[in-house]
Amino acid sequence: MDSLLFERLAQAVEDAVREAEIILPPDVEAALRRAANRETNPVACGEFENILDNLSKARDLRVPICQDTGIPVIYLTVPPTVPVSCDLYDAVAEGVRRATWSVPLRPNGVDPISRENSGDNTGAGLPPVHIVPGDVLRVTVLPKGAGSENMSQIRMMLPSEVSNIPRFVVDVVMAAGARPCPPIVVGVGIGGTFDGAAALAKEALLEPIDTMDAYEQKICDAINSLGIGPMGLGGDTTALAVKVKRGFCHTASLPVAVNIQCWCCRRGVREVAL
Repeated sequence: MDSLLFERLAQAVEDAVREAEIILPPDVEAALRRAANRETNPVACGEFENILDNLSKARDLRVPICQDTGIPVIYLTVPPTVPVSCDLYDAVAEGVRRATWSVPLRPNGVDPISRENSGDNTGAGLPPVHIVPGDVLRVTVLPKGAGSENMSQIRMMLPSEVSNIPRFVVDVVMAAGARPCPPIVVGVGIGGTFDGAAALAKEALLEPIDTMDAYEQKICDAINSLGIGPMGLGGDTTALAVKVKRGFCHTASLPVAVNIQCWCCRRGVREVAL
């Protein structure tokens, strides 16, 4: 990769991180406003007012929406004209490093055993980068906070348990309670392999949440019937949406993963000129 492309990619990552941290995607903000308008619980109504006020202040002041700026999970679509090499990962890491200081981001990245902080959200395995082929060089950033990430689960089901998937998803949300800062977005990965199901669940969080199919809506309605409500204080809306991604799996297996995202369902996208 030449130095000009390296710089463009690093800048695109920094810009995408900034967008994700400061401005909530329109479909997510619209879902929050719809939920606020139909809420009947007075305490929940107050929580929605706080959330929407927070969004406005973050946008006006150009500061992160949440103090937990998360770990930026990066998705790259890479055209055939761009070689997949260490330079790609280095450019992404450089963009995250710059964003840590310019946005700014809380330095969340630590060694899993020593807990030594990298100081700039980069290091061994940081930031996570997922590369897929595409027509353009595009950066998509998904900041993932710990409060929601810690509530995620995976289960290796038997094929005969396919009808139990909705119950499993609801049980995961019930066990999570207030900890992932509801109203949440629930990503569900069905199929693939053990690691593949988890990847599908996280990718589902990148999908627009203004529509759900009948299967997703059924699970979402069941979650909302729990009454956990905004910030776990009770209310009509516990989940803004459920998004499901599927992948073919072995005839003898049925991996199912649930990856939860808080109400601050952030994502930022930038394309890189070649």
